[in-house]
Amino acid sequence: MRVMGIDPGLRNMGWGIIDVAGPRISHVANGICRSASSDDLATRLLSLFDQLTAIVETYRPDSAAVEQTFVNKDAVATLKLGQARSVALLVPARAGIPIGEYAPNAVKKTVVGVGHAAKQQVEHMIKLQLPGAKLEGPDAVDALAIAITHSYHAQSSSRLQDALRKAAS
Repeated sequence: MRVMGIDPGLRNMGWGIIDVAGPRISHVANGICRSASSDDLATRLLSLFDQLTAIVETYRPDSAAVEQTFVNKDAVATLKLGQARSVALLVPARAGIPIGEYAPNAVKKTVVGVGHAAKQQVEHMIKLQLPGAKLEGPDAVDALAIAITHSYHAQSSSRLQDALRKAAS
């Protein structure tokens, strides 16, 4: 199974792709989609949409996961982040890819074991779980953490469904 994680952002939208085979995960690619802050909002969103679409077409993930938005004190920034998050949800949905959503604390808890882990701890664990991967920046690290979280949750859900089917028969 190929999983794409997306860390939404208007200036920097991180993405990461992993392959999952049972308990084994391997790094495929990661990067950051960027938009120019000098452009108007619609142009920035279109740029992110086009970049993310090209990534989905190139790597063809089987599933995707997006980090849920938290509310900032700045309402305008929160609204813009929500619009960027819409792009992160729309691109995989348009490609017919199922999407999971995870709170930032759930991602940190899954990857590090602590829900309020520091960014450095998340990066350290990503490096341990994906040795040799060249990480393109903090947003890409977060996206890989989201992909790993989704892979763990998908595998757990699959095992639960298998057990329920066996119990019903």
